[in-house]
Amino acid sequence: MIVTATTEKDADAVVEKPDAANESVEDDGTEEDGSGEEATVEEDVDEDEATSEDEDQDEGPLLSKRTKSKGDKTKRFKRPWREYVRRGAMPLLLAASLALSGYLGWLQWQAHQVKVAGQEAQQAAVKYAGVLTSIDSNNVDENFRQVLDGATGEFKDMYTQSSVQLRQLLIDNKATAHGVVVDSAIASESTNRVVVLVFIDQTVANMAVPDPRIDRSRIKMTMEKVDGRWRASKVQLL
Repeated sequence: MIVTATTEKDADAVVEKPDAANESVEDDGTEEDGSGEEATVEEDVDEDEATSEDEDQDEGPLLSKRTKSKGDKTKRFKRPWREYVRRGAMPLLLAASLALSGYLGWLQWQAHQVKVAGQEAQQAAVKYAGVLTSIDSNNVDENFRQVLDGATGEFKDMYTQSSVQLRQLLIDNKATAHGVVVDSAIASESTNRVVVLVFIDQTVANMAVPDPRIDRSRIKMTMEKVDGRWRASKVQLL
């Protein structure tokens, strides 16, 4: 009986051993399958990463070209405007400077013309004042001719009307006079009209006062340019 029991246990043990072996085999197969699946997944991931890297490398030059092309277009758009503004501004600045220079030159020329006119009118007024305040009863007609020759406008009309009576008065009184301009100044001036102040010392003698006396007088004389000559249009005693 003892031998039989032992034999059954061994048989059971022998029978059970293959199961353990099978289990180990199954476990190994499962492990192998798992490792195989993991290897496959890893290979797929590597391939995807490589593909993405290749795509990135392929797209890299395109992106850089696009960026460069955009930058070039932006520069092209910017440069023409700047060049246009620069090229357009230069002629405008040149024209403005020329216009300003021309205007300043014109003002300077105008000022010079007025100054020259004032000097010419002042000289004419000084000379005419000497003619106007000098008279000789023995040469009255020539004196009147000179006075009228240097007169114009209102003063010429007035002197023409009074010259007849004045002529006879000078002859009857044997009057003589001689005027000397001691000073003169310009009150106002323009290119065709100048007002001059004249200071005169006049030596006068006649039948009633045979000894000459000196009369000092101031005359405001308006000179106008007529036919290229400066003539007295108005004479006022001050």
